[in-house]
Amino acid sequence: MNIAPRRARWLVPLVLLLVWLGVGGTLGPYAGKLGEVATNDQAAFLPRSAESTQVLETREAFDQSETLPAIVVWTAGGERVGQEQQKAATRAVGALAGQPGLVGGPSPAIRSEDGRALQAVVQLEPDLGEELPTALDRIRRAAEGVPGTSAQIAGPAASQADLSDAFAGIDGLLLGVALGAVLLILLLVYRSVLLPFLIILGSVFALGLACAVVYALAQRDVVRVDGQVQGILSILVIGAATDYALLLAARFREELATSGDRASAAVAAVRRSFGAITASAATVALGLLALLASDLTNNRALGPVGAIGILCAVLSTLTFLPAVLALLGRVAYWPSRPKPSQASAQGSGVWRRIAATVDRRPRRTWMVTALVLAGFACFSPALSSKGVPLDEIFVNDAPSVAAQATLGEHFPGGSGNPAVIIADADRGDAVTAAASRTEGVASAGAVSASGRPGAGEPLVVDGRVRIDATLEAAADSDAAKETVQRLRDSVHAVPGADALVGGYTAQQYDTQQTAARDRTVIVPVVLAIILLILMLLLRSLLVPVLLVATVALNFLATLGVSALVFEHLLGFSGTDASVPLYGFVFLVALGVDYNIFLMSRVREEALTHGSRQGVLRGLTTTGGVITSAGVVLAATFAALMVIPLAFLVQIAFIVAFGVLLDTLVVRSLLVPALVIDIGPKAWWPSALARRSAGPESPATPPA
Repeated sequence: MNIAPRRARWLVPLVLLLVWLGVGGTLGPYAGKLGEVATNDQAAFLPRSAESTQVLETREAFDQSETLPAIVVWTAGGERVGQEQQKAATRAVGALAGQPGLVGGPSPAIRSEDGRALQAVVQLEPDLGEELPTALDRIRRAAEGVPGTSAQIAGPAASQADLSDAFAGIDGLLLGVALGAVLLILLLVYRSVLLPFLIILGSVFALGLACAVVYALAQRDVVRVDGQVQGILSILVIGAATDYALLLAARFREELATSGDRASAAVAAVRRSFGAITASAATVALGLLALLASDLTNNRALGPVGAIGILCAVLSTLTFLPAVLALLGRVAYWPSRPKPSQASAQGSGVWRRIAATVDRRPRRTWMVTALVLAGFACFSPALSSKGVPLDEIFVNDAPSVAAQATLGEHFPGGSGNPAVIIADADRGDAVTAAASRTEGVASAGAVSASGRPGAGEPLVVDGRVRIDATLEAAADSDAAKETVQRLRDSVHAVPGADALVGGYTAQQYDTQQTAARDRTVIVPVVLAIILLILMLLLRSLLVPVLLVATVALNFLATLGVSALVFEHLLGFSGTDASVPLYGFVFLVALGVDYNIFLMSRVREEALTHGSRQGVLRGLTTTGGVITSAGVVLAATFAALMVIPLAFLVQIAFIVAFGVLLDTLVVRSLLVPALVIDIGPKAWWPSALARRSAGPESPATPPA
């Protein structure tokens, strides 16, 4: 009579296991193929409505073909460069004309005012992809033929090549470092041989599925992927899938120790952890989707890509892992064996002592903790997010950075990256004059048919002309951005010119301003999403508000510490404009995860034992698993530091440090102490507040 149901109990997990093995075998390779559909062309990620974006779209009509400039700079060891060397440099780059990847003829070599350097501009095709380093090598070999000089290559082409080199091998390197860190931590914490491999296998399956979906969407131009999004997706999926798996595996261990039946324990573990896991995932996914409100394309790209990764992580956790645990049972935890005592609310001795400390002086605990966090938060305004100069974009020395520094020593700082002005042709002279008079502008001239400013009659397209203004300051400096603001004021004031100012510096300035606008829009949206999800999960108003306030305080404290570390230890003068927003979305959304894991268990225990005992039991039973999850997530994000880009190093530190601070301080001390101090009223207006309002047994950690 019971044979069919008994068979079904094992058939379902077996089918799920086979399905995921098929997913892993078929889609797993896509985890290493996202680079094929990724773009590192930063022009594709500009603000949609910014003035510099309008210029970028308009200036295409002035270019016979879109180009990527490489600037060759020669120096003679501090000596003056002679006329013969100048002629030799002109011949060297001139001989490159017609070679693969080059557009038109290179410009003649021109000498700097101090006579100690030469420069020439070679225009390359913008879509060379993997052939770009080869084209630059040809230019470098030709340039090195000038006797008595050393040659370097600066400009957008060189920067793009260095950027591509920084992301080279990102899939294998990042995945290997992240998985290695997770495996080591799990082996040390759980002292189990098989369980860590099962958890990692589930996260790899989730990553393969996510990458396959993103690959298909990117191929169809539904989403955009760059190296940053690519790296963050890998870390996000591995970290989230591991966190969710740890929570479910811990619950399965409790249920197995109580019932002894593998299938029943797996079903009970899924049922009891389903709410916390899905609420946590919804918080992160919806928080990421809030990035769709951004005006920056790369921010909008991360939203759906990250949400897809989170959904795949949840799917793997709630299907693959329970199936494997149901089939293996206690074997999954070998050589340790779940015991009935492990199903109680005892927790480890460490967490009993922490709970007892919080219980003895809850008010003092939360006040001291909050004051310390607020002290760190006071330094958060010191974190500058005005962007980073070119020499800080790469953590390691990059050839393009050194070349740009050499160029800036001998030529106007904005050489090779002029401000681009588009204006009505009949007002071109007036706009050129206004631009030339602007403080911080070295020179300005209308671009001729030859593509060079001031080299003939201006090229007129659809009644418009293009004017290039070379800035005195380096194109990536704050001084250059201030010059762009003044330049816009000057040319906008020319009657009837309808002038627009774009170019590299204007793009950086507009990106910075847009990022600031995004923070004012997206931060409240993310907080509202988190608050709503917590209210639905905990069926309370006050506790969700407290949780959101604590994670916000944790975020500000993390920014304060980051400001000190970046400036005084890592030597960064600031961060990319999007770093605070990325840090907020990841840290707040992921930080709420641990409070969700804790408070969902607290609520479950409080229904039976009352509010105060519920907090203590919830803290002791979840302390170990949540701490492990936090350490694992911090380690996976820290793996981003293997990519030598300041942006990812800064994101890695902010999230890793913030997660540890949240896990070890906010979730362990601040939140439990607040809820105990407030008492049953914290659950208002839930019926739990009334149910918990009666007499409780002495609030000591259960022994």
